[in-house]
Amino acid sequence: MSLSTPFRQALARCGLIAILRGLRPEEAASMGRVLYDAGFRLIEVPLNSPEPLHSIRALRDALPPDALVGAGTVLRPESCADIAAAGGQIVVMPHSDPVVIRAARACGLACAPGVATLTEAYAALAEGADALKLFPAEALSPAVLKAWRAVIRPPVALVPVGGITPESIAPYVAAGASGFGLGSALFSPGDTAAEVSRHAHAFMQAWKNVHRGN
Repeated sequence: MSLSTPFRQALARCGLIAILRGLRPEEAASMGRVLYDAGFRLIEVPLNSPEPLHSIRALRDALPPDALVGAGTVLRPESCADIAAAGGQIVVMPHSDPVVIRAARACGLACAPGVATLTEAYAALAEGADALKLFPAEALSPAVLKAWRAVIRPPVALVPVGGITPESIAPYVAAGASGFGLGSALFSPGDTAAEVSRHAHAFMQAWKNVHRGN
């Protein structure tokens, strides 16, 4: 079974992806645990964070197997092998460079490239993308996502990222969003574990509210 299968399964169970930009290795385990306790199963450490590979390893070692850990802001294909060696399982990109997508696939990593047009979306899917990161979400409204959903049908996952708050989850889900990448509204450098826990539970409650009864 490829690693993309657990990723797709985890995203289907709960589409909230924690983006821990600026995370430090010494706080990675504690942040990961409060997110896991809140119900998160997908955690991303952007590569422009301090010592991101050490944080990925710390998260992987601290969390149960059903939590998947990966790297964001992956810009170069050669980074994929380093991510895999650190225990990472997911590559998230701000763009949709086919060379990086292919490198992620070659390393057995699930890949979510960033796309802002349908042309980019279809090209990324042709290269084997496991999900599409709609970035920046501020420029891709629920109305735009709804139009995309008319031609990109499930089970392809559409995941808005950028400026997402608990209040914005419902309209995007109604338009067809599969999940969300959550950044500074969930975690910012300097936040305590208790603060991140509060943010995480607020997002999780918003997610549960829109899926109640489904």
